[in-house]
Amino acid sequence: MTKALIVYSTRTGDTKKIGEYIAEGLRFSMVDVTMKDAKDIKKETDLQGYDAYLFGSSTYHGEMMNSMKTMLFIAEKAGLQGKKGGSFGAYGWSGEAAERIFDTMKNIYGMEMVSSPLMLKAGTVDGGIKMAQAYGKELAAKTEA
Repeated sequence: MTKALIVYSTRTGDTKKIGEYIAEGLRFSMVDVTMKDAKDIKKETDLQGYDAYLFGSSTYHGEMMNSMKTMLFIAEKAGLQGKKGGSFGAYGWSGEAAERIFDTMKNIYGMEMVSSPLMLKAGTVDGGIKMAQAYGKELAAKTEA
């Protein structure tokens, strides 16, 4: 069975909720999903053993959360090259965090990414639940290719 890891950093809980909806989409596609708060990633071995990775952070004052920045430095040593990936995040006025995470995963780690990052105001706004579930399904399909 394909295994996916979702790592999130959230300020108000919206990014975690989006991650949970993405997890539903992955599970619909028979993917075993583990979710972790970025604060719980202490060493690169905490990230190993998965086929697909989704990293998400809320955007606050144009930046990703500090715990996600720290986790991304750890992930750089985790050997994620060639793994499947995606990024996501909640935002108020802008959505730079998800875009920066996506670019890091693609260009620094050398991961095979889904089409684009998922950026939502909140999981329950404007069809966000279905969009997040579809994002999970998109990543699941990429692991089958």
